Amino acid sequence: MDLRKLSLFFLWTRALLRGQHNIHIIVGEEDNPRLPTGTVDGVLICNTYHEFSNPELMLNHVIRSLRPGGHLVVVDRAPRAIKAEHAHEMSLTVGEGELRQTGFEIVSRDDHFIDRSGDDLWCLVIARKP
Repeated sequence: MDLRKLSLFFLWTRALLRGQHNIHIIVGEEDNPRLPTGTVDGVLICNTYHEFSNPELMLNHVIRSLRPGGHLVVVDRAPRAIKAEHAHEMSLTVGEGELRQTGFEIVSRDDHFIDRSGDDLWCLVIARKP
């Protein structure tokens, strides 16, 4: 699922060329990923969570789409001690709270999933639908 049709076109092309027929392309909306209810084993939200204007609404859609035991993986930029103006980042504490409030169980987290000197700090949260 993505909002950008061009990104999805490239994904579809790669899957077609590799003969991968288990990939389903979905053009989502800003507040709705348009995933089918109760049919998804896993959802990856990468470098996007910080962009959600209404994370609770998006998480409600995601949890409804997941089968029981399904996983949500969130990878996003984490705040550094020195903040840049207009930083695109996700507070891990806030993100985890929103996940729990939606009904997810936190399975794992890594505050320094990617931490290279002079580069962005990335965090990882893995959550499970009970």
